[in-house]
Amino acid sequence: MMKTIGFLGCGNMGGAIARAVCKATEPENVFLANRTAAKAEALAAELGCQTATNAEVAGDCDLIFLAVKPQMMEAMLEPLRFILAERSNRFVLCTMAAGLPVARIQEMAGGDYPVIRIMPNTPASVGEGMIQYCSVNVTAEEEEAFCQLMAPAGRLDAVAEGMIDAASCVSGCGPAWVYQFIEALADGGVACGLPRAKAQEYAAQMVLGSAKLVLESGKHPGALKDAVCSPGGSTIQGVRVLEEHGLRGAVMDAVLAAYDKTKEMGKG
Repeated sequence: MMKTIGFLGCGNMGGAIARAVCKATEPENVFLANRTAAKAEALAAELGCQTATNAEVAGDCDLIFLAVKPQMMEAMLEPLRFILAERSNRFVLCTMAAGLPVARIQEMAGGDYPVIRIMPNTPASVGEGMIQYCSVNVTAEEEEAFCQLMAPAGRLDAVAEGMIDAASCVSGCGPAWVYQFIEALADGGVACGLPRAKAQEYAAQMVLGSAKLVLESGKHPGALKDAVCSPGGSTIQGVRVLEEHGLRGAVMDAVLAAYDKTKEMGKG
């Protein structure tokens, strides 16, 4: 049903999803197409899958990942519309473009095709992604097959399409802000005398472990924060400084700024 899988685009996100999919299916059934052919060739050599042209992927693959940036989507799909329309066998399109609704993808592709819209993030490349998805005209069997293919990428969650943009601004954009935080923690460690490599390792593992504790304990982050803060201790002094500098307000504003931009991109 989803035997052959094609990627139109092998950038950071397309590459991350291709790596995951190649763990769930035979890599020789995965076809990579990219504007810069060398990028597709390098990834295909690494994963053991095959390269193809955009036209070959559009004409032959059962599941087609549209892995280009939102502003490039229309130009990529325009020359493929006729190929998709000529197909006699069923296929599913999978878009990961922020801000572009399923209806817009169908319009660009030139038909009322089955579409799965996903919002992945870069940690999918190491199997710890957070991937929200919704679908239109997709059967329950196709959705199940898709989820099995995507399982090596991380955690999947089916949501209404109206929630996808908001989700993208938490888990899609969020890694960039977490990396800023990890870098800042490491800088602080270096300022206190730690070697850079150790400071970075300690900060990254601490963030990983803290996130795992939130997911596995089910406790409110505030309660977990309170448990670290001893009366009269050093942690609460750090909390006080972060509150003075408006950490929580700044993070909320970052999410809202990303949300506004995502909505703006969808109007293009």
